[in-house]
Amino acid sequence: MDFLLEPPAGVGPLRIGMPRHDADAALDSLRDPSAPSASDRPGQHVFRPSGLMVSVHSMQGVLQAVEFARPLDTTDRVLFHDLDVFALPAREVVAGMREHTRIEADPEEPAFIAPDLLLSFWRPFEADDDPDDEQGHYFARVLLARPGYYDTPAEAEERLRRNS
Repeated sequence: MDFLLEPPAGVGPLRIGMPRHDADAALDSLRDPSAPSASDRPGQHVFRPSGLMVSVHSMQGVLQAVEFARPLDTTDRVLFHDLDVFALPAREVVAGMREHTRIEADPEEPAFIAPDLLLSFWRPFEADDDPDDEQGHYFARVLLARPGYYDTPAEAEERLRRNS
């Protein structure tokens, strides 16, 4: 199955800002009933047969973010435009993202953030040059979030002031 990241709207049936009960039902619809995972947690995350984890983050009764963890095989893909964010090396994902938007290295994490799209790409450590070291060569997680998800308290206050 292909999951097309559509920031800031959402991905597939998971739409940012939807009521939590609708998000829970949408998440449940992504389970494969023929291959249920004992690790699934309703309202939190599901694991597809490929190993792809789909996780939802809700706050104040609405969906705030959707996170994916890298699958073990290619039967499920997470795409942004033509970029398969888990199949391509992290360096290539970043270069491809730069064709569409601004993307910056996170100074505190082995991650990159596309702040204008509210996309975040993470890996456990940086090791771009060794494709055998999958944990650092490829991104392990991608998060699509609502506007303001990464705001500090001061930034959130400024956002509220601008939107009032």
